[in-house]
Amino acid sequence: MAGTQYRGSEITDVDQFVNDAAGLASEREKEIGQHIGYRYDVNLVPDYGRITQFLTKYMEVMGWDDLNWLEDIHMGYEDGAPAVFDRNNNGWVSIPDTIELPDNQQDRDMIARELLLKFQMSDRHPLVLLRKAYMKF
Repeated sequence: MAGTQYRGSEITDVDQFVNDAAGLASEREKEIGQHIGYRYDVNLVPDYGRITQFLTKYMEVMGWDDLNWLEDIHMGYEDGAPAVFDRNNNGWVSIPDTIELPDNQQDRDMIARELLLKFQMSDRHPLVLLRKAYMKF
């Protein structure tokens, strides 16, 4: 499996940080008393053979050839639950329990990218409220 270590933690399974939410593996986690969310191989370049239909259509509509601005978006884990980090509101967006996660990190990352885009375009995103509150025109 690509990316089998992360800052002193041995990664043995793609579901390791979902199944072991309470376990603190690395020395840093033990020191701060919580999981560090970035537990995936950040060096993975997106495999465009695994792109979702939504992301394909999104790139087509936007007129883009790639997802370069989403390449650093990966499925992470918050409190042992799959999540994706939204930099716009500086918080984790939980992945719904109804979504069955594949056993491949690349596929999980594509799902994370899709869900992040959908959340950012939804009326439930916190920046929508800010726009409504501060919009001048």
